[in-house]
Amino acid sequence: MNALRNYALVTGAYWAFTLTDGALRMLVLLHFHQLGFTPTELATLFLLYESMGVVTNFLGGWIGSRFGLRVTLIAGLGVQIFALSMLSATDPAWTIAWSVTYVMLAQALAGVAKDLTKMSSKSAVKLVASGESQLFRWVAMLTGSKNALKGVGFFLGGVLLGSLGFAAALWAMAAMLVAVLSLVLMAMNADLGRAKKKPRASELFSNSRDINYLSAARIFLFAARDVWFVVGVPVYLYDQAGWRFDAVAGFMALWVIGYGGVQALVPKILPNLDGPGSAARAATVWGAMLLLLPAALAILMDPGLIGQPAWQLELSLIWVLIAGLLVFGVVFAVNSAVHSYLIVAYSDADKVALNVGFYYMANALGRLMGTFLSGVLFQWGGLGLTLWTSAGLVLLATVLTLPLNRTPADPQRRLP
Repeated sequence: MNALRNYALVTGAYWAFTLTDGALRMLVLLHFHQLGFTPTELATLFLLYESMGVVTNFLGGWIGSRFGLRVTLIAGLGVQIFALSMLSATDPAWTIAWSVTYVMLAQALAGVAKDLTKMSSKSAVKLVASGESQLFRWVAMLTGSKNALKGVGFFLGGVLLGSLGFAAALWAMAAMLVAVLSLVLMAMNADLGRAKKKPRASELFSNSRDINYLSAARIFLFAARDVWFVVGVPVYLYDQAGWRFDAVAGFMALWVIGYGGVQALVPKILPNLDGPGSAARAATVWGAMLLLLPAALAILMDPGLIGQPAWQLELSLIWVLIAGLLVFGVVFAVNSAVHSYLIVAYSDADKVALNVGFYYMANALGRLMGTFLSGVLFQWGGLGLTLWTSAGLVLLATVLTLPLNRTPADPQRRLP
C-alpha cells in the first residue's frame, strides 16, 4: 500500500507537470512566432531544452537509483518552477540575439525538469506492477495519459496566451506546481526506487544488447515525429491556413490527446502480446506500417499532383495534412507504447531507473535531432522536405528493431 501511495504521488505530480510542459511549448512557439522569429530561430529556442534532456536522463537514472525517486521528482518540480519564473521576465524590446540566448537558457532548465519527472514516474511503474499483464497495461495507461494531458497543455497554452498574456500565464502555471511540490514534500516516502546495491558511475551505460538496440531505434522514431511536428505543422497552419493561435493550439492539443488515448488502448489493440518477444516483433511490423505514412503524405502534399484552382488547392492541402496527421498519430502511438513497454520489460527492478534513464536519454537525443531539423528543413524546403526526412528516419528506427530478442515468453506470463 505504501508503494502504491508513492507511485500515485509520483504519477499525479507528473500529470500536473505535463500540463505545464505542454502549455509552455505552445506559449513559447506562438509568442515568439508572433514577435517575428523565423522557423530556424523558433527551433533554436528548443535546442537546449532537448539537449539537456540527453544529459539529464543520462545522469538522472543513476541519481534515482542511488538516492531514490523522491529526490529526482522534487528536483524536477523545483527546476520547472524556476524556469517558468525566469521566462516571465522576457521583454519584447530585447534584441533577437539576446532573446534567443535567454529563452534557450530557460528552456534548458525546463528540459532538465521534464526528464527528471518523467524518469521518476516511468521507473516507478516497474516497482509496483505485478506481472507482465499489469506492467503492459500500466505502462500504456501512464504513457497515454501523459500524452493526453500534454495535449490539454497545448490547448491551455494557447488559451492562456490569448487571455492572460505571456508573463501572467507563466506565473499561473508556476503557482500550480508550487502546490504540487508541497504535497510531494509532505507525503512521499524517500525509499521508492533506491537500489539495494549502490550503482557505480560505470553502470550509466547499458550493457544489455536489447536495451541498446531499442534505445537506438527510439532516437530515430522520435526524430521522425518531431522533424515535421515541432515547427512545421503549427507554423504551416498559422501562416498558410490562416488559423488563429487558439485554433492552432486546439488542433495540436486534440492531436496529442488522441495520440495519448490510442497509447492507453494499445493492450486492447494488441491483445495477443505474450511478453517482450512478441512485443519486439510488433515493434518491427508497426514500424514498417509507420514508414509508409510520411512518404505517402509528402506525395499527396505536392501541389503539382492536385490540379485545382489556388484557393481550392490550399483547402485540399490543409485537409490532406489533417487526415495524414490523424493516421500518423494512431500508428505512431502504437509504436511508442510498444517501445515504452519493452524498456521496462527488459529491465530488472534494481536497475530500472538506470535503464529507463539511459533509454530516455536516447529519446531526448531523437527529439533534439528532430527539433533542429524541423526548423531548418521547413525553412529550406517546406513541409514536404520534413516529411521525406521523417520517412527516412522511420526506416532507420524499424531496421534497428530487427535484432531485438524475439524468444517467446513463458506461457505463465502471457498477457490477456
